[in-house]
Amino acid sequence: MEVSWDSLHADIEACEKCGLCRQIHHKVPGQGNGSAELMFIGEGPGADEDLQGLAFVGAAGQLLTKMIAAIGYTREQVYICNVVKCRPPRNRTPEPEEADACLPFLRAQFSLVRPKVIVLLGATAARAILGDQVRITRDRGIWVEKKGVWFMPTYHPAALLRDVSKKKDTWHDLQSVQAKLQELRGEA
Repeated sequence: MEVSWDSLHADIEACEKCGLCRQIHHKVPGQGNGSAELMFIGEGPGADEDLQGLAFVGAAGQLLTKMIAAIGYTREQVYICNVVKCRPPRNRTPEPEEADACLPFLRAQFSLVRPKVIVLLGATAARAILGDQVRITRDRGIWVEKKGVWFMPTYHPAALLRDVSKKKDTWHDLQSVQAKLQELRGEA
């Protein structure tokens, strides 16, 4: 059965697979270009995202917007979402079972967007997609290809706000993303 954006958003709104949905203002499915070549996946909504129902709109989101612009895109040209669609209490890291409950939604987003490149923002996103063995400090900047899609783990923008020394590595990762997209378009 083919999934549509409308049915996916309805399924996310109706979801009660884990307890996260009980303490939120809004679910945050994600937004952007529904057929983007570039997708960004973060951990989960924070307080600002929960209030607005949009992914990456707080301070980390403002930095992500600048990161996207630095490689020649706008937020409207990419697709942005999170592993979990509901804000964990006190912005804690989602539990593995919470992330697992949302994985079908993430898979549906993959199948609808069909991106060429996915940037995994932080350890939670990297582990949810690439496996528990991933360590962001060790594995960031290393390309992983799965089923014809290229994945790049890098630091989460919130980590960059806490530790500016990580910005240089993240900039190298983003330059690699830009080069990979050019290569995949045949421009390299």
